[in-house]
Amino acid sequence: MTPTDRGNAWIVRSHPRSRPRLRLFCLPYAGGAASAYRTWPQALPADVDVCAVQLPGRAGRFREPAFTRVGDLAPALAEALRPLLDVPFAVFGHSMGALVAFELARELRRRALPAPARLIVSGREAPHRPDPDPPIRDLPDASFLGEVQRRYDAIPAEVLAEPELMQLLLPVIRADFTLIETYGYRAAEPLACPITCFGGTEDDRVGREDLEAWAEQTRGAFNLRIFAGGHFFVDSARDDVLRAIVDELAEPAAQAVAP
Repeated sequence: MTPTDRGNAWIVRSHPRSRPRLRLFCLPYAGGAASAYRTWPQALPADVDVCAVQLPGRAGRFREPAFTRVGDLAPALAEALRPLLDVPFAVFGHSMGALVAFELARELRRRALPAPARLIVSGREAPHRPDPDPPIRDLPDASFLGEVQRRYDAIPAEVLAEPELMQLLLPVIRADFTLIETYGYRAAEPLACPITCFGGTEDDRVGREDLEAWAEQTRGAFNLRIFAGGHFFVDSARDDVLRAIVDELAEPAAQAVAP
């Protein structure tokens, strides 16, 4: 991907749009980086500006400490995105990214900043639903990585086979799981923006009821879309997911929403 926007380390664009109709902020899953979205701009309309969020602790920001609390990350992210909220925008987040996207939308509302035209949450239970998994953030390295693999099968074998590389990645993965496992939902007024939720047919960690529960977090419209695949259906069913995003962003509801 191209370097981060000048003066904004949080955003990476592979194909910047000079006059976008809408910006799409994309938040990564645990251990992920902005590079997860490097191919998305080619599949989305030319008037959609894909802004991949680069969280601290990874890629070009690897020297910065990763956040371990959503309550600290959401305000910092809201402030970083403020200059880019001059056109309608949507927010997409997968797994951990869905949780961060939700709390970002709440933080924007607290600051009386523009609201997302649409919030697209993927591969995660609604925030008020209990996390079905026991915490693993404090396990020894080998046990921690083994449990991450057992749950998500997300780390490529060639990466696991490189101890030095794993030592670089491990702090970020552990920090992200700390962020997830220390999250405490606080009840509040549902969001004004519509919410679309994506799920996988074979994702045994997130059930349909967990996905449907996202409807309780919006006063607007709610859509649920299910794709073939497991937890990382966003990769295995990439083309279908991107077509669905095109549809969601083309709907009349994808306009500016009052906070």
